[in-house]
Amino acid sequence: MKHIHAGKVRDLYEDDGDLLLVASDRVSVYDVSLPTPIPEKGALLTQLSVWWFNQLADVVPNHLISATDVPTEFAGQAIRCKPLKMIEVECIARGYLVGLGLREYQRDGTVSGVQLPPGLREGDKLPEPIFTPTTKYSDTGHDEFITFDDVVEQEGRDVAERLRELTLEIYSKGAARAAENGVIIADTKLEFGWDDDVLTLGDEVLTSDSSRFWRAEEWEPGRPQKAFDKQFVRDWSVSTGWDKTPPGPEIPPEIVQATRDRYVEAYEKITGQRWEGIGT
Repeated sequence: MKHIHAGKVRDLYEDDGDLLLVASDRVSVYDVSLPTPIPEKGALLTQLSVWWFNQLADVVPNHLISATDVPTEFAGQAIRCKPLKMIEVECIARGYLVGLGLREYQRDGTVSGVQLPPGLREGDKLPEPIFTPTTKYSDTGHDEFITFDDVVEQEGRDVAERLRELTLEIYSKGAARAAENGVIIADTKLEFGWDDDVLTLGDEVLTSDSSRFWRAEEWEPGRPQKAFDKQFVRDWSVSTGWDKTPPGPEIPPEIVQATRDRYVEAYEKITGQRWEGIGT
């Protein structure tokens, strides 16, 4: 087994031609990994992704080979997966107006070049989900909005249209499934790659790190929503006065616990399964 990459949250290993994608308990906000781990966060993200990969298998092939055939030290928080030639686009679907999309809309009336109706408020449901890609890498080190035409220029029209189609289908099916359990998925980020010539879903899918989750009973457009995803610790970090540059602030125990509680709640609400922890 060979360690080939350490990301802000995930570590990647090569093992007999397969990849091992290991989700750590680190939490990253504003592209900075904070120094305090969130217990079992990696396992919660991994197991939620595995659940979604199985739910969405009829929509698009994915990179999952096994969630159990992994080294013992990574049990529960790693998947064995196919190596993909990743497409350098973050594929984002938005069903609600929030975050960077809200800011662009308030300025220009658009999100990633997609024209939206006037008069929308923060947290409003969009008339239909939209595809708002971002760069995977940029000169600033942060994701930046690009338009569908930019994706066409980079990947060709056929691939760009397929990325948009798959992104919106995965989001729509996932959002409908989550809504059955009282969860609104406001938006999500997906990544795709090539398994030979087959477009394949990779990375993670519809997790608390890659999506905004809201409790349906608390949704109230016109104000910030109460998130039970990574947005909670993001908002806390800003409240400390941190300037969003390394090093990030230490997370106090009560925020660690509240963050973990939200990850557990997301897993349990969406899957309908009780979180028993790793190895139980």
